[in-house]
Amino acid sequence: MPRLRPSTDVRPVTEFRANTSAFLDQVQTTKRPVILTQHGRSAAVLLNVAVYEDLLDEVALLRDIRTAEQQVAKGDAAPHGVVARRLKARLVK
Repeated sequence: MPRLRPSTDVRPVTEFRANTSAFLDQVQTTKRPVILTQHGRSAAVLLNVAVYEDLLDEVALLRDIRTAEQQVAKGDAAPHGVVARRLKARLVK
């Protein structure tokens, strides 16, 4: 995801309401998120759908890695050779 540019990517929600199409065009063109503020504080983030999906995929992968690391730490793992033999045995049946 491209880096956030506070000078153009942090905008008040009132401006978003008045120029929704322009904000959507900006997000589509730049692929950068827009942070919407309300009363001077961050309130929401507007993201390109493809960027959002990529973030979800990345989070899912990181969670899978964390789960695998926890399983290995608990001893719930098997050496590669053992797993390969088990899989081959299942395929032969």
